[in-house]
Amino acid sequence: MKDQPILIIGATGKTGRRVATHLEARGLPVRRGSRSSATPFDWEAPETWAPALRGARAAYATYFPDLAFPGAVEKLESLCETARDVDVEHLVLLSGRGEHHARLGEEVVRNAGVDFTIVRAAWFAQNFSEGYLRDPVLAGVLPMPGGDIAEPIIDIDDIADVVVAALTEGGHKGALYEVTGPRLMSFADMAAELSQATGREIRHIPISFEEFHANIAQVGGAFVADVFTAIARETLDGRNAHTTDGVMRALGRGPRAFGDFAQAAARTGAWTTAA
Repeated sequence: MKDQPILIIGATGKTGRRVATHLEARGLPVRRGSRSSATPFDWEAPETWAPALRGARAAYATYFPDLAFPGAVEKLESLCETARDVDVEHLVLLSGRGEHHARLGEEVVRNAGVDFTIVRAAWFAQNFSEGYLRDPVLAGVLPMPGGDIAEPIIDIDDIADVVVAALTEGGHKGALYEVTGPRLMSFADMAAELSQATGREIRHIPISFEEFHANIAQVGGAFVADVFTAIARETLDGRNAHTTDGVMRALGRGPRAFGDFAQAAARTGAWTTAA
């Protein structure tokens, strides 16, 4: 069974590429699935799903851009049916913490008739270094809604380590790992840590959800802004303002600190204009 590949759906994404790289470093056969990879996988093209899944012993599934997008849960359900039909043994799903639609996706995977592990993650620290908040950080600002709501933001490398453990070790099937960073942080706290790491001032600017919507719409259009603003309204209401032990339960160690992430990202040039 060890010679059967593991399919990484979303292998060019933040978590997917890390998971694929870690698995390959262990000498395990990996099938990288994305619209641009040698193994085509496109959530908008169901005909690509069975060929990508066939022959894989396990799969890691991330839905881009988010399970809150219309039709995402239905597509995930169809994917699970396909995985069962082609005898995939184990599905690992990346889910979002505090999101209604993500919970619906989790239930789909639970009821798919395939062994599963669910990794329910807090906000990604790497959104500041390789995501939609990188440009504001470069400009010295952090415009975010939610007021003083605190978030236990998580380093994606911890998520990848949990996923790799679930895919390669015993004892993780049927598990739900809700993973967070080690402490609660307001966006002002995050701005202070980023300032220290980059050596220049980065100011948190409290904005309304309407202003947040307008900022995203300028980059991604009104539809994308509608969805991500709905997620922000849902998750930045205090429901996620507590830490969990998911990383410890999965890995036997605590999660990385946000300050350590920021220092490491700065050292690798994440906030140089050429990055």
